[in-house]
Amino acid sequence: MNPFEYQQVDEPATAVDAISRWRGSKFLAGGTNLIDLMKNTVEQPPKLIDINHIPLRGIEQTPDGGVKLGALARNSDTANHPLIRKNYPLLSQAILSGASPQLRNMATNGGNLLQRTRCPYFMDPAFSRCNKRTPGSGCSALEGFHENHAILGASDQCIATHPSDMCVALAALEAKVRVRGPKGERIIAIGDFHRLPGTTPQIDTTLMPDELIVSIDLPPSPYGSHSHYLKIRERTSYAFALVSVAAAIDVDSGWIRGARLALGGVAHKPWRVEAAEAALAGQKLSISLFEQAASRALSGARPRRDNTYKVEMAKRAIIRALTIAGGLA
Repeated sequence: MNPFEYQQVDEPATAVDAISRWRGSKFLAGGTNLIDLMKNTVEQPPKLIDINHIPLRGIEQTPDGGVKLGALARNSDTANHPLIRKNYPLLSQAILSGASPQLRNMATNGGNLLQRTRCPYFMDPAFSRCNKRTPGSGCSALEGFHENHAILGASDQCIATHPSDMCVALAALEAKVRVRGPKGERIIAIGDFHRLPGTTPQIDTTLMPDELIVSIDLPPSPYGSHSHYLKIRERTSYAFALVSVAAAIDVDSGWIRGARLALGGVAHKPWRVEAAEAALAGQKLSISLFEQAASRALSGARPRRDNTYKVEMAKRAIIRALTIAGGLA
Protein backbone atom coordinates (compact mmCIF):
# COMPACT_ATOMS: atom_id res chain seq x y z
CA MET A 1 0.00 0.00 0.00
CA ASN A 2 1.30 3.45 -0.91
CA PRO A 3 1.69 6.27 1.67
CA PHE A 4 -1.23 8.67 1.80
CA GLU A 5 -2.53 11.74 3.61
CA TYR A 6 -5.65 11.46 5.79
CA GLN A 7 -8.33 14.03 6.61
CA GLN A 8 -11.58 13.67 8.52
CA VAL A 9 -14.53 15.89 7.56
CA ASP A 10 -18.01 16.34 9.01
CA GLU A 11 -19.88 18.41 6.41
CA PRO A 12 -20.61 17.83 2.68
CA ALA A 13 -19.18 21.25 1.73
CA THR A 14 -15.92 20.50 3.55
CA ALA A 15 -15.67 17.11 1.84
CA VAL A 16 -16.18 18.61 -1.61
CA ASP A 17 -13.64 21.34 -0.93
CA ALA A 18 -11.07 18.81 0.30
CA ILE A 19 -11.35 16.48 -2.67
CA SER A 20 -11.26 19.41 -5.08
CA ARG A 21 -7.89 20.49 -3.67
CA TRP A 22 -6.19 17.06 -3.89
CA ARG A 23 -6.16 15.57 -7.38
CA GLY A 24 -6.64 11.81 -7.30
CA SER A 25 -7.83 11.74 -3.69
CA LYS A 26 -10.66 9.43 -2.62
CA PHE A 27 -13.52 9.53 -0.15
CA LEU A 28 -13.37 6.86 2.55
CA ALA A 29 -16.61 5.49 3.97
CA GLY A 30 -16.91 1.73 4.62
CA GLY A 31 -13.74 1.05 2.64
CA THR A 32 -14.78 -2.52 1.83
CA ASN A 33 -13.67 -2.21 -1.80
CA LEU A 34 -11.27 0.75 -1.78
CA ILE A 35 -8.94 -0.61 0.91
CA ASP A 36 -8.57 -3.93 -0.93
CA LEU A 37 -7.68 -2.08 -4.11
CA MET A 38 -5.14 0.02 -2.24
CA LYS A 39 -3.54 -3.07 -0.70
CA ASN A 40 -3.15 -4.49 -4.21
CA THR A 41 -1.83 -1.11 -5.48
CA VAL A 42 -4.64 -0.97 -8.02
CA GLU A 43 -5.74 2.29 -6.39
CA GLN A 44 -3.04 4.65 -5.12
CA PRO A 45 -4.77 7.81 -3.88
CA PRO A 46 -2.47 10.46 -2.41
CA LYS A 47 -5.12 11.33 0.18
CA LEU A 48 -8.11 9.71 1.86
CA ILE A 49 -10.94 11.97 3.01
CA ASP A 50 -12.90 10.24 5.76
CA ILE A 51 -16.59 11.15 5.34
CA ASN A 52 -18.04 8.85 7.99
CA HIS A 53 -18.91 11.74 10.31
CA ILE A 54 -21.06 13.56 7.75
CA PRO A 55 -24.75 13.20 8.74
CA LEU A 56 -25.86 11.22 5.66
CA ARG A 57 -27.07 7.99 7.29
CA GLY A 58 -30.79 8.73 7.38
CA ILE A 59 -33.46 6.66 5.64
CA GLU A 60 -36.75 8.52 5.39
CA GLN A 61 -39.97 8.68 3.44
CA THR A 62 -40.33 11.58 1.03
CA PRO A 63 -43.49 13.69 0.60
CA ASP A 64 -44.36 11.94 -2.67
CA GLY A 65 -44.32 8.51 -1.01
CA GLY A 66 -40.83 7.52 -2.11
CA VAL A 67 -37.80 6.97 0.09
CA LYS A 68 -34.53 8.85 0.48
CA LEU A 69 -31.54 6.65 1.30
CA GLY A 70 -28.60 8.44 2.88
CA ALA A 71 -25.36 7.76 1.05
CA LEU A 72 -23.64 6.74 4.30
CA ALA A 73 -26.41 4.43 5.55
CA ARG A 74 -24.94 0.96 5.91
CA ASN A 75 -26.15 -1.75 3.56
CA SER A 76 -27.43 -3.86 6.45
CA ASP A 77 -29.44 -0.96 7.88
CA THR A 78 -30.93 -0.24 4.47
CA ALA A 79 -31.91 -3.85 3.77
CA ASN A 80 -33.58 -4.25 7.16
CA HIS A 81 -35.32 -0.87 7.36
CA PRO A 82 -39.13 -1.23 7.68
CA LEU A 83 -39.79 1.14 4.77
CA ILE A 84 -37.52 -0.86 2.48
CA ARG A 85 -38.78 -4.27 3.57
CA LYS A 86 -42.39 -3.18 3.09
CA ASN A 87 -42.29 -1.00 -0.04
CA TYR A 88 -39.10 -2.12 -1.78
CA PRO A 89 -38.54 -5.79 -0.93
CA LEU A 90 -36.66 -6.20 -4.21
CA LEU A 91 -33.94 -3.89 -2.90
CA SER A 92 -33.80 -5.66 0.45
CA GLN A 93 -33.42 -9.04 -1.25
CA ALA A 94 -30.67 -7.76 -3.52
CA ILE A 95 -28.62 -6.26 -0.70
CA LEU A 96 -28.95 -9.35 1.49
CA SER A 97 -27.76 -11.57 -1.37
CA GLY A 98 -24.47 -9.67 -1.56
CA ALA A 99 -21.25 -10.12 0.40
CA SER A 100 -21.36 -11.31 4.03
CA PRO A 101 -23.16 -9.89 7.09
CA GLN A 102 -19.88 -8.43 8.33
CA LEU A 103 -19.25 -6.60 5.06
CA ARG A 104 -22.86 -5.39 4.81
CA ASN A 105 -22.47 -3.90 8.30
CA MET A 106 -19.57 -1.78 6.99
CA ALA A 107 -20.46 -1.08 3.35
CA THR A 108 -22.40 2.09 2.58
CA ASN A 109 -25.04 2.81 -0.03
CA GLY A 110 -22.86 5.36 -1.78
CA GLY A 111 -19.87 3.06 -1.73
CA ASN A 112 -21.95 0.26 -3.22
CA LEU A 113 -22.65 2.45 -6.24
CA LEU A 114 -18.92 2.98 -6.73
CA GLN A 115 -17.76 -0.63 -6.52
CA ARG A 116 -15.17 -1.50 -9.12
CA THR A 117 -15.16 -4.70 -11.14
CA ARG A 118 -13.80 -7.91 -9.61
CA CYS A 119 -12.29 -8.96 -12.94
CA PRO A 120 -9.12 -10.84 -11.87
CA TYR A 121 -7.06 -9.15 -14.57
CA PHE A 122 -8.02 -5.77 -13.11
CA MET A 123 -7.59 -6.78 -9.47
CA ASP A 124 -4.08 -8.21 -9.92
CA PRO A 125 -1.36 -5.83 -11.20
CA ALA A 126 0.72 -8.89 -12.14
CA PHE A 127 -1.38 -8.82 -15.30
CA SER A 128 0.06 -5.83 -17.12
CA ARG A 129 -2.64 -5.64 -19.80
CA CYS A 130 -5.79 -4.03 -18.38
CA ASN A 131 -7.31 -0.99 -20.03
CA LYS A 132 -9.40 -0.27 -16.95
CA ARG A 133 -6.35 -0.10 -14.70
CA THR A 134 -3.82 1.19 -17.28
CA PRO A 135 -5.53 2.79 -20.29
CA GLY A 136 -4.08 1.69 -23.61
CA SER A 137 -2.37 -1.43 -22.25
CA GLY A 138 -4.86 -3.94 -23.69
CA CYS A 139 -7.30 -6.43 -22.17
CA SER A 140 -5.96 -9.74 -20.90
CA ALA A 141 -9.48 -11.13 -20.51
CA LEU A 142 -10.10 -11.10 -24.26
CA GLU A 143 -7.62 -13.91 -24.83
CA GLY A 144 -7.52 -15.30 -21.30
CA PHE A 145 -10.19 -16.94 -19.17
CA HIS A 146 -13.43 -14.98 -19.41
CA GLU A 147 -16.18 -17.32 -18.26
CA ASN A 148 -17.42 -14.72 -15.75
CA HIS A 149 -17.26 -11.75 -18.10
CA ALA A 150 -19.78 -9.65 -20.01
CA ILE A 151 -22.10 -10.81 -22.77
CA LEU A 152 -23.90 -7.48 -23.20
CA GLY A 153 -22.59 -3.96 -23.81
CA ALA A 154 -18.90 -4.92 -23.85
CA SER A 155 -16.25 -3.47 -26.15
CA ASP A 156 -12.88 -4.50 -27.57
CA GLN A 157 -11.34 -2.46 -24.75
CA CYS A 158 -13.00 -4.19 -21.79
CA ILE A 159 -15.35 -7.11 -21.11
CA ALA A 160 -15.50 -6.80 -17.31
CA THR A 161 -18.80 -6.95 -15.40
CA HIS A 162 -20.22 -4.72 -12.69
CA PRO A 163 -20.20 -6.51 -9.31
CA SER A 164 -23.07 -4.91 -7.36
CA ASP A 165 -26.34 -6.63 -6.46
CA MET A 166 -27.87 -3.52 -4.92
CA CYS A 167 -27.39 -1.53 -8.13
CA VAL A 168 -29.30 -4.08 -10.19
CA ALA A 169 -32.34 -3.60 -7.98
CA LEU A 170 -31.88 0.18 -8.06
CA ALA A 171 -31.89 0.04 -11.87
CA ALA A 172 -35.19 -1.83 -11.87
CA LEU A 173 -36.63 0.62 -9.32
CA GLU A 174 -35.51 3.64 -11.40
CA ALA A 175 -33.62 5.26 -8.56
CA LYS A 176 -31.94 8.64 -8.81
CA VAL A 177 -28.54 9.53 -7.38
CA ARG A 178 -28.21 12.93 -5.74
CA VAL A 179 -24.66 14.30 -5.75
CA ARG A 180 -22.96 17.47 -4.58
CA GLY A 181 -19.98 19.21 -6.15
CA PRO A 182 -18.36 22.66 -6.20
CA LYS A 183 -21.24 24.00 -8.34
CA GLY A 184 -23.99 22.62 -6.09
CA GLU A 185 -26.25 19.59 -6.29
CA ARG A 186 -27.39 17.64 -9.31
CA ILE A 187 -29.43 14.46 -9.82
CA ILE A 188 -28.31 11.55 -12.00
CA ALA A 189 -30.73 8.82 -13.08
CA ILE A 190 -29.38 5.43 -12.05
CA GLY A 191 -29.43 4.32 -15.68
CA ASP A 192 -27.05 7.15 -16.53
CA PHE A 193 -24.82 6.81 -13.48
CA HIS A 194 -22.77 3.78 -14.60
CA ARG A 195 -21.05 3.75 -17.99
CA LEU A 196 -20.42 1.13 -20.64
CA PRO A 197 -16.71 0.66 -21.38
CA GLY A 198 -16.52 1.95 -24.95
CA THR A 199 -13.00 3.29 -25.53
CA THR A 200 -12.60 4.61 -21.96
CA PRO A 201 -13.21 1.65 -19.62
CA GLN A 202 -11.16 3.32 -16.87
CA ILE A 203 -14.11 5.70 -16.28
CA ASP A 204 -16.74 3.70 -14.39
CA THR A 205 -19.40 6.35 -13.75
CA THR A 206 -20.60 9.81 -14.72
CA LEU A 207 -19.77 11.08 -11.23
CA MET A 208 -17.18 13.85 -11.42
CA PRO A 209 -13.93 13.41 -9.41
CA ASP A 210 -14.90 16.32 -7.14
CA GLU A 211 -18.48 15.22 -6.44
CA LEU A 212 -19.88 13.55 -3.32
CA ILE A 213 -22.87 11.18 -3.37
CA VAL A 214 -25.43 12.58 -0.95
CA SER A 215 -28.39 10.22 -1.30
CA ILE A 216 -30.18 7.67 -3.42
CA ASP A 217 -33.79 8.65 -4.09
CA LEU A 218 -36.39 5.95 -4.72
CA PRO A 219 -39.66 6.94 -6.42
CA PRO A 220 -42.98 5.50 -5.17
CA SER A 221 -43.18 1.91 -6.36
CA PRO A 222 -46.20 -0.16 -7.46
CA TYR A 223 -44.06 -3.30 -7.46
CA GLY A 224 -43.78 -4.09 -3.76
CA SER A 225 -45.95 -7.21 -3.72
CA HIS A 226 -44.78 -8.65 -7.05
CA SER A 227 -41.01 -8.52 -7.23
CA HIS A 228 -38.08 -10.89 -6.83
CA TYR A 229 -34.28 -10.77 -6.92
CA LEU A 230 -32.66 -13.96 -8.17
CA LYS A 231 -28.90 -14.45 -7.98
CA ILE A 232 -27.01 -17.35 -9.52
CA ARG A 233 -23.49 -17.83 -8.19
CA GLU A 234 -20.84 -20.49 -7.81
CA ARG A 235 -21.43 -20.87 -4.08
CA THR A 236 -24.37 -19.93 -1.88
CA SER A 237 -22.71 -17.13 0.09
CA TYR A 238 -20.13 -14.38 -0.38
CA ALA A 239 -19.83 -14.76 -4.15
CA PHE A 240 -20.47 -12.39 -7.02
CA ALA A 241 -23.23 -13.11 -9.50
CA LEU A 242 -22.70 -15.17 -12.61
CA VAL A 243 -26.14 -13.86 -13.55
CA SER A 244 -28.71 -12.00 -11.47
CA VAL A 245 -32.20 -10.72 -12.20
CA ALA A 246 -34.24 -7.96 -10.57
CA ALA A 247 -37.83 -8.54 -11.68
CA ALA A 248 -40.78 -6.34 -10.72
CA ILE A 249 -44.28 -6.39 -12.16
CA ASP A 250 -47.45 -4.44 -11.47
CA VAL A 251 -50.29 -6.96 -11.61
CA ASP A 252 -54.04 -6.45 -11.64
CA SER A 253 -56.34 -9.50 -11.79
CA GLY A 254 -53.73 -11.56 -13.61
CA TRP A 255 -52.82 -8.83 -16.11
CA ILE A 256 -49.50 -6.99 -16.17
CA ARG A 257 -49.93 -3.23 -16.10
CA GLY A 258 -46.19 -2.56 -16.10
CA ALA A 259 -42.87 -4.29 -15.57
CA ARG A 260 -39.28 -3.49 -14.70
CA LEU A 261 -36.43 -5.89 -15.41
CA ALA A 262 -32.69 -5.51 -14.85
CA LEU A 263 -29.80 -7.97 -15.09
CA GLY A 264 -26.53 -8.26 -13.21
CA GLY A 265 -23.36 -10.21 -13.93
CA VAL A 266 -23.77 -9.80 -17.69
CA ALA A 267 -22.52 -6.29 -18.47
CA HIS A 268 -20.23 -3.46 -17.43
CA LYS A 269 -23.22 -1.83 -15.66
CA PRO A 270 -26.59 -3.01 -14.31
CA TRP A 271 -28.43 -3.91 -17.51
CA ARG A 272 -31.98 -2.60 -17.77
CA VAL A 273 -34.00 -4.59 -20.33
CA GLU A 274 -36.66 -2.20 -21.62
CA ALA A 275 -37.52 -4.34 -24.68
CA ALA A 276 -38.49 -7.21 -22.40
CA GLU A 277 -40.48 -4.84 -20.18
CA ALA A 278 -42.44 -3.66 -23.20
CA ALA A 279 -43.18 -7.27 -24.16
CA LEU A 280 -44.69 -7.90 -20.72
CA ALA A 281 -46.82 -4.76 -20.37
CA GLY A 282 -50.52 -5.23 -21.07
CA GLN A 283 -50.27 -9.02 -21.24
CA LYS A 284 -51.77 -11.77 -19.11
CA LEU A 285 -49.45 -13.56 -16.70
CA SER A 286 -48.11 -16.79 -18.19
CA ILE A 287 -44.92 -18.81 -18.37
CA SER A 288 -44.95 -18.60 -22.17
CA LEU A 289 -45.04 -14.80 -21.94
CA PHE A 290 -42.03 -14.88 -19.61
CA GLU A 291 -40.17 -17.09 -22.10
CA GLN A 292 -40.81 -14.58 -24.86
CA ALA A 293 -39.60 -11.72 -22.67
CA ALA A 294 -36.44 -13.66 -21.74
CA SER A 295 -35.60 -14.29 -25.40
CA ARG A 296 -36.07 -10.63 -26.18
CA ALA A 297 -33.89 -9.62 -23.25
CA LEU A 298 -30.91 -11.62 -24.55
CA SER A 299 -31.38 -10.95 -28.26
CA GLY A 300 -28.37 -8.63 -28.30
CA ALA A 301 -26.01 -10.88 -26.35
CA ARG A 302 -22.49 -11.30 -27.74
CA PRO A 303 -20.85 -14.06 -25.72
CA ARG A 304 -17.25 -15.13 -26.17
CA ARG A 305 -15.53 -18.50 -26.06
CA ASP A 306 -15.91 -19.26 -22.34
CA ASN A 307 -19.14 -17.51 -21.38
CA THR A 308 -21.71 -18.71 -23.92
CA TYR A 309 -23.44 -20.49 -21.02
CA LYS A 310 -24.52 -17.12 -19.64
CA VAL A 311 -27.04 -16.57 -22.45
CA GLU A 312 -29.15 -19.60 -21.57
CA MET A 313 -28.54 -19.10 -17.84
CA ALA A 314 -29.80 -15.52 -18.04
CA LYS A 315 -32.91 -16.57 -19.99
CA ARG A 316 -33.77 -19.24 -17.44
CA ALA A 317 -33.08 -16.85 -14.55
CA ILE A 318 -35.42 -14.24 -16.05
CA ILE A 319 -38.20 -16.80 -16.45
CA ARG A 320 -37.73 -18.03 -12.89
CA ALA A 321 -37.60 -14.54 -11.37
CA LEU A 322 -40.73 -13.44 -13.24
CA THR A 323 -42.52 -16.65 -12.30
CA ILE A 324 -41.85 -16.02 -8.62
CA ALA A 325 -42.65 -12.31 -8.85
CA GLY A 326 -45.92 -13.08 -10.61
CA GLY A 327 -46.97 -15.67 -8.04
CA LEU A 328 -46.96 -18.54 -10.54
CA ALA A 329 -44.24 -20.55 -8.82
